[in-house]
Amino acid sequence: MSGSLLDLARPDILQLQPYQHAAWDPSLERLHANEMPWRAQGDNTRTGLNRYPEPQPKALVQRMAQLYDVPAANVLVGRGSDEAIDLLVRAFCRAGQDSVVITPPTFGFYKVAARIQGAGVSEVPLSRDGFALDAEAVVEAGLRAKIVFLCSPNNPTGNLLDDAAMLRVCEKLAGRALVVLDEAYVEFSGRPSWTDRLMAQPNLVILRTLSKAYALAGARLGTLVAGADVVGLLKRIIPPYAIPASTVDEVLALTEAPQRAMAAARIAALLDEREFMRRRLERSRHVARVYPSDANFLLVECRDAGAFLAAGKAAGLIVRDFSMAPGLTNCLRISIGTPEQNRRLLAAVE
Repeated sequence: MSGSLLDLARPDILQLQPYQHAAWDPSLERLHANEMPWRAQGDNTRTGLNRYPEPQPKALVQRMAQLYDVPAANVLVGRGSDEAIDLLVRAFCRAGQDSVVITPPTFGFYKVAARIQGAGVSEVPLSRDGFALDAEAVVEAGLRAKIVFLCSPNNPTGNLLDDAAMLRVCEKLAGRALVVLDEAYVEFSGRPSWTDRLMAQPNLVILRTLSKAYALAGARLGTLVAGADVVGLLKRIIPPYAIPASTVDEVLALTEAPQRAMAAARIAALLDEREFMRRRLERSRHVARVYPSDANFLLVECRDAGAFLAAGKAAGLIVRDFSMAPGLTNCLRISIGTPEQNRRLLAAVE
């Protein structure tokens, strides 16, 4: 990361003496971390839950680097993408002075993380017709901010943001602001990740997650991919033992080659179901519009969102109500479920 970008970080974070966790040396028996020397009864984990987990576990970092095809030095693992968002805001935004840019309607935690930190929030709405990114307005706002958050495919609208528009934002804000691209749903889009652009765009930060495509939402494992200096800065403030040992074991086991093949097959099946649901919902007399989606959900404008919700609940199903969000009147976000769940929802609504 260039010196000018490093200057974007909070000066007190740059000068912070990080917490000194117990030294990590698996070749030695541990009598230095005040741990219980015996395992809990029934503990069958690989390393033992009586031991603190490795800070930024090497095997896990290497696996995520392999999965996302980036160098390990560019990887930070945390408790879901939420932790990465929180770390970025805390590292770069001074309370009462700095701000972030968001593009509503979008993922709500960007704004929450900024408010918790006491940072300002500038909103540059996506277009009402098609939820397109207004690159020039984002750049104008980004020149007065520290971080620009972009989500593509966007949540809750489901659409990919235009590559050329996002690239223009990155280039115009080079050295001026971080551009954080949240790719939580990229596996469902057919579009390659932007990780191969990191070298050309040093102010780019990419968020990836195992929660969606890899069916590991409960494991809470998110990955931040960025320049090594950004990763190093965030390592200064991430809690020293952020990733539970059980999560490390589970993620390593569930991202082996056979599980990756299974994930690819399930993604393909889900995309077939997404297309089936799109066609059926578009023909429904209770639906005014189904928005195009590159994610694992559909944004649906209903003629009566309350009645649609009630029908789903009567069938034992719940969908997400966005009808009170600006620009999303009567809109619901429907996650694509199993074929049985999808057909049960359609039957209930009809």
